[in-house]
Amino acid sequence: MKRGLLAIIALLSCTAAAAAAESPNHWSYSNISALRRWAAMAPADALPPLPSTQLDTAVASGDQDAIDREADALAFKLAKMHLLGAASSTERAGWNIVDTDKEIDLVPLLNKALAGNTLDTFYASLRPRHPDYATLRAAYASEADPDRRATIARNMERWRWMPQSLGPDYVLVNTALFEASLWHGNQRTGTWKVIVGKKSTPTPVFQATITGVILNPWWEIPASIVRESVGALARRNPSLAHARGYVWSNGRYRQKPGPNNALGQMKLVMPNRFSVYMHDTPSKQLFERDVRAFSHGCIRTGDAIGYAATLLQGVMTLAEVDAIVASGKTTTIPLAQSLPVYITYFTAATNADGELVIQPDIYGRDRRIRLSHGNAEEPLHGCAA
Repeated sequence: MKRGLLAIIALLSCTAAAAAAESPNHWSYSNISALRRWAAMAPADALPPLPSTQLDTAVASGDQDAIDREADALAFKLAKMHLLGAASSTERAGWNIVDTDKEIDLVPLLNKALAGNTLDTFYASLRPRHPDYATLRAAYASEADPDRRATIARNMERWRWMPQSLGPDYVLVNTALFEASLWHGNQRTGTWKVIVGKKSTPTPVFQATITGVILNPWWEIPASIVRESVGALARRNPSLAHARGYVWSNGRYRQKPGPNNALGQMKLVMPNRFSVYMHDTPSKQLFERDVRAFSHGCIRTGDAIGYAATLLQGVMTLAEVDAIVASGKTTTIPLAQSLPVYITYFTAATNADGELVIQPDIYGRDRRIRLSHGNAEEPLHGCAA
């Protein structure tokens, strides 16, 4: 009888210990194995490898508290790298897109994964969700050229600086690719050529919200351009300045709507601290160039009226847009629903045909990001018109 009671007590003790080990607050051996595997796989996402030495020591000791502590530390470090990237603030300098993923509480998500033995799903869900990332990751795995591979790695890191959810509908401008695209979910529904800032006046990386379209806009000429050209022209040749539509009023220079207007026939309403906008241009011939870095920072858009009409679908037809443009009257039309716009810089990205292309680093921004995949030779990490 005594032996039977002792056996039952022993069985209950083992069951309780096993249940504790499998609870969300404890790491089971199966979850530890999955964690080690994901830590070792980090370089496949162009992330630095994470050693599990301290976790291995804790496991060898058999101390569950030490195991939980070391496993948690490794798990959260790996999770944050997948979700937010591994670069320092210095490497991210100039990237002014707010990553709202920083607000995600990883603790309950990890606990749920531990309870359900779903660590694979947990870590896979933290990768960037845009289809470009999957394309880059696949290319990174097969690319043999070290320079191309390094460029792909840097752009995989940039995607981790973007929010996982960009919105149900949004505009993505890639200044390195000289391209703007309209997205519905993960589907590209339209692509337009753009002209971006010169090397001396690069287009910044930022996000804004498009709320409307201005047809036949006035151009509020920035002081830098007044100093550079317009002011001297107005003083030297007032009649020519007048012919080009330059007007001095209320202490500033403006340009009237018309065929010579630097903004062309369309400008988007997208307030931002950089005063950089998407707009039309009278210099249509520049869209035929492969490298289109000619502006003072703003984003000149090809087929600007067609682009505006696309954004105004449900509000106004192309024929109605054309009629307003023909009238010459300055008119602001609100969008049916505001639209996020992300002004980005990806030197490795897919084009309108879905092909991966690698572009020259016109602004010299790639070298800011140090490589994270263990390459010892190259340390990885880190408007006007």
